[in-house]
Amino acid sequence: MTTFDDRENAFENKFAHDEEMKFKAEMRRNKLLGLWAAELLGTTGDDANASAGEVVKSEFEEAGHEDVVRKVAGDLGDLADADTIRGKMDELLKIAKDQVMKEA
Repeated sequence: MTTFDDRENAFENKFAHDEEMKFKAEMRRNKLLGLWAAELLGTTGDDANASAGEVVKSEFEEAGHEDVVRKVAGDLGDLADADTIRGKMDELLKIAKDQVMKEA
């Protein structure tokens, strides 16, 4: 194996690690968003966790994050509009990244 091969493998490993961390942070953000929405709805305990789980699952409906926005907007109704939800997602992504990095 050459130095070039070693560098190539290192870059591939770093890319894979970075993508995994990004995925974990986005899933954590979605869970936090679901818990936030549950709190707005007055839901607590296991029901809040179940609701957050449904938000996490909604991420896999289509590419991008608009499926999550639609899910949460539908759940919240008049309590929050799509722009408010997107803003909360941005805020929670920073928190989720910090949490995931501390766990790594």
